[in-house]
Amino acid sequence: MKDAARLVGITIISFCAVFVCGLFTNYYMDISGIEAVLLPGKVAAFYNAQVSTAKVVCLVSGGCLLVTAVIMLAFYIRSYIETHKRELGVLKALGYSNMGIAGRFWIFGTSVFIGTGAGLAAAFILMPEFYSIQNSDGILPEIAIGFHPSILILFVIVPTAVFAAMAVICAFLRLKRPVMSLLRGSDRYVVKKGRGIEAVDTPFIRQLGRDTLRGRKSLVFFVAFAAFSFSSTTQMSTSMNELSSPMMGAMILLIGVTLACTALYIAVWTAIDGSKRTIAVMWAMGYSRREWGRGILGGYRPVAYIGFVLGTIYQYGLLRTMVDIVFRDVEGIPAYNFDMQALVVSLVCFAAVYEIFIYLCSRRIIGDPLREIMGE
Repeated sequence: MKDAARLVGITIISFCAVFVCGLFTNYYMDISGIEAVLLPGKVAAFYNAQVSTAKVVCLVSGGCLLVTAVIMLAFYIRSYIETHKRELGVLKALGYSNMGIAGRFWIFGTSVFIGTGAGLAAAFILMPEFYSIQNSDGILPEIAIGFHPSILILFVIVPTAVFAAMAVICAFLRLKRPVMSLLRGSDRYVVKKGRGIEAVDTPFIRQLGRDTLRGRKSLVFFVAFAAFSFSSTTQMSTSMNELSSPMMGAMILLIGVTLACTALYIAVWTAIDGSKRTIAVMWAMGYSRREWGRGILGGYRPVAYIGFVLGTIYQYGLLRTMVDIVFRDVEGIPAYNFDMQALVVSLVCFAAVYEIFIYLCSRRIIGDPLREIMGE
């Protein structure tokens, strides 16, 4: 149960992806039924803008979250195998084949099933209000909510089967290692030493930060994605209050903050959990929490702010495209300009959340007894 609980990250990502894509795809399929009765002019332009919005949101949001879920699944499987190397080595020594062991990893697909199923259900619960807001001006005829089995298949059944198969394949590839390597619990991922005078003269804390960053490259993605999600959605939600509706802004904000906190938790806690022995030794030798925190987690801070900048650029480009291209023929759409105040507020909030999160996680690890950590 402890290992399965870590898959909650994939469940949350799957929920957010299907919730957003389910809303807009169902709306697109329902609104397509009235195309034949529309007359050219303002109504047709509004209809085309609504259809284009649904397509853009599904492709951009769904594609981004799909890539994130795939990377997260590979990360979880790698983490599980590295954590249970000795147990898996015993199974291989007893005669179990790589595919025989990897076949059990299909269970990882259930996290996708739970997330996608809950996301689609939540989308249907919100659909009456969503449809009402999308046509709040009454430009289009009344649109009835329909149930489309193809959406259930495409957004729930197919992702579950695909991710279960991916989990088996990924586990099979990760298990293709010598039995003795697994039994000894040896680490395949050796950090390369620095070159020349830098390796000698670089202060220990700074070198520790560099080595941690190089040795855990997969965590760089999660830190950058957390900052990207927080930056883009918090700034975009402010603009949505003017361009769309307060409900749309609140939905974007809630989803973005949830994704950001999930990714940040995975990255920070994995980095700390994988460095328990290093932290314990540093703590016993008199290093302060601030010093080992700077060594273990300090290297991710520049990555976080790079992700924040990318999120800012992304949300500006997306909204600019929606206003200037998708809705250019629709009357009453206000002009969009970059909101500097929203940027400052978002940056301050992210910096506070990031530092508080790291501080709380660092306090938690110090609570583990030194003897227990070293005994592992």
